[in-house]
Amino acid sequence: MASVIVVGGGAAGLVAAWRAASQGHAVTLLEANGRLGVKLRISGGGKCNITHDGPPKALLAAFSGDQARFLRPSLHAFGNGAVLELLRREGVETYTRENGRVFPQDRPGSAAAVVAAFETLVRRVGVAVRTGARVTALEGSAPRLAALRVGEARVEADHVILATGGASYPETGTRGEVLGWLRGLGVPVKPWFPALAPIPLARPRPAWEGVALRNGELRLCAGPAGRRLAAFAGDVLFTRTGISGPAALELSQAVERARRGGAAWLAHASLLEAPEAVDAALQAEARANPRLRAATWLQRHLPERVVEDLLAEAEIGRDLMLKDLSKGGRRTLVGLVTALPLGAPQPVPLARGEVAAGGVDLAAVDPRTMALRGWVNLRICGELLDLDGPVGGYNLQAAFSTGYAAGTI
Repeated sequence: MASVIVVGGGAAGLVAAWRAASQGHAVTLLEANGRLGVKLRISGGGKCNITHDGPPKALLAAFSGDQARFLRPSLHAFGNGAVLELLRREGVETYTRENGRVFPQDRPGSAAAVVAAFETLVRRVGVAVRTGARVTALEGSAPRLAALRVGEARVEADHVILATGGASYPETGTRGEVLGWLRGLGVPVKPWFPALAPIPLARPRPAWEGVALRNGELRLCAGPAGRRLAAFAGDVLFTRTGISGPAALELSQAVERARRGGAAWLAHASLLEAPEAVDAALQAEARANPRLRAATWLQRHLPERVVEDLLAEAEIGRDLMLKDLSKGGRRTLVGLVTALPLGAPQPVPLARGEVAAGGVDLAAVDPRTMALRGWVNLRICGELLDLDGPVGGYNLQAAFSTGYAAGTI
C-alpha cells in the first residue's frame, strides 16, 4: 500500500482521491478552501453541467487535435457513462438536454448534490480529507518530488497528484500559482490564457444589459472592414461591460489573441437574413407601406431596447418614415439587421473564464497515467493540464477522466 497525497478537492481531485483509495492506497486529500468542490458548486449557475452526452469519439471531437489525442486513453477508461453511473448510485439522477448537455435533475442546490455525492464516495473509501490546507511550495527535483509545504509543515508521500485547477475564478481558490512552481522545477508549461470568458467592449452598452441577440453568429474580424478571423454561432448576451453568452464565451480566447495581435473587431451577424434579401424586403415594405416608421421596421428585426440608441447613432430620426429614408439610410438599416457592429474588445479577463487555457504542456505528461515524464512520483490532472474544451460539460468530463487516470496507481 502506498501513501498518496492529492492536492485539490475539485472535480479532478475528488475522482483521483476516490480512485486511488479504492485501490487500497492511503490517500490524503488537501483542499485549500474550507469545503470541497467550491468551483463545482457554482458551475452552470449552480446547476452543474456534469458532462456531455455521446460516445467518446463525439466528446473528443470537441477538443483540438492534440488535446483529443491526449484525452483519448483516459476518456475511454472513465467516460461519461461511468461518471453518471457513479453519481446515480449515490442518488444523483440526471437528464440530458436537446443540445447533449447533462445536468442533475432540476432542484435547489443540484450542483451541491453532485459535490456531496463525490464527498461521500471519497470518505467511504477512507480518504483523509483536510480542508483549509493550502500548499505553499513544492520541494525536490526530477526524478522525485521530495515533499510539499502546507503552511509551515513539510508533508511527504510516495505519490503526489496535483489537481489544483487553473487560474480562473480565483475567489474559488484556483489561483494558478502551482504552474509557476512547476516551471521552477523545470516542467514544461504554457502560460495561463483566458478562455470561455465574457468579453468586455471598448464601448460597453450598460443600458442594454440583459438583452440577447439570437439566431446569429458572433464574428471576429481584423478591424471594421477587415478579414474574418473566426466566428461562432450562438446567442450573445449584453452585460454592463460588454458581452457574454455562449458565442462570446466560445470566441473569447480567439478574441484575446487577436486583440493582443493588434487587430480585433466584433459584430453579430444574422444567420437567417442575408443582406440582399433584407434590402429587397425593406424596399418592398417602403413601397407597400411608405408611412411605416423606420424604428418600427427595425424593431421587427432587433430587440426593442437597442433600437432607439442605434437610430440615434446612425442619425436616423425615430419618427422618420420609410418613404423618406435615403439610400444611405437604407444601407445603414440593412447593415444593423444583418451584421450589428459591437466594436473593439477590451482585454478579456483571465479571472472570469469558466476555464483557463494554458497549463502543463501535454507532451510532458503520460496520457494513460497522468504521470509527469521524468518524475517517478508526480502526476497532474484536471485544469492544471493544458486542456480547454468548449462550453457544454466537456471540461468537467476531462477533469473526471484525467483524475481517474491519475488515481490509478
